[in-house]
Amino acid sequence: MINMNEIVGTHDILFITLDTLRYDVAKLEEHNCPNLCGSGSWEKRHTPGSFTYAAHHAFFGGFLPTPATTNKREHTRLFHSKGTGLKTQPNTWLFDTPDIVSGLQSAGYRTICIGGVIFFTKKVPLAKVLPSYFQESYWRQTFGVTQPRSTEHQVNHALKLIGKYDREQRLFLFMNVSAIHGPNHYFVPGARQDSPETQRAALRYVDAQLGPLMDAMRSRGPTFCIVCSDHGTAFGEGGYNGHRLAHDVVWTVPYREFVL
Repeated sequence: MINMNEIVGTHDILFITLDTLRYDVAKLEEHNCPNLCGSGSWEKRHTPGSFTYAAHHAFFGGFLPTPATTNKREHTRLFHSKGTGLKTQPNTWLFDTPDIVSGLQSAGYRTICIGGVIFFTKKVPLAKVLPSYFQESYWRQTFGVTQPRSTEHQVNHALKLIGKYDREQRLFLFMNVSAIHGPNHYFVPGARQDSPETQRAALRYVDAQLGPLMDAMRSRGPTFCIVCSDHGTAFGEGGYNGHRLAHDVVWTVPYREFVL
């Protein structure tokens, strides 16, 4: 496990959630995703929530997806709240705030959110909750699930924000990528329904767009990256469709952590 006590304060942190990406789809596309998987493979993990709102509350509390193994010694945490009485590891970074976002802010980070799916739109009170964790939060119609070029627009907006800060200012940049969330059938010409195949095409599109963002973060100095899905989705398995339900394709997600 990487020592987060050596990361926090010395590295920028980039946290990307690939909303609704299934683990099996991610594995099938590893060789077509040089930005996300150029330095390694996806890890199989279990998400703490079966839909965006629940999963992200857990993530921001420090509860990232858990390794899909029965060996509890492998269930180490990057972040952990102080004073809970629970056992922690020496490499875990402890925060003394309600969540990792405010914890990183207290450690000198500028916290920025680039929203994607409906829970980040800020259009209604419920959709303001997750963005409110951050000092800066942004959402545009062009970032949403109905926009075929959403990731391109999200990345371009992030690049403008990154350019505002000098290298001495540590950044915690979070991006909820909406393109893989349905509808994604338009990534395959002629397709009329979402499927694992259209999700694969959406993932290829997303990876191609993330290159400039990673280059920009790399140019600022060392960046620790966390990339994962918040949940998967069902395409008819066992008669189920969608998510916010208890099925293995929903609970099993891809996860990666690496340094740029």
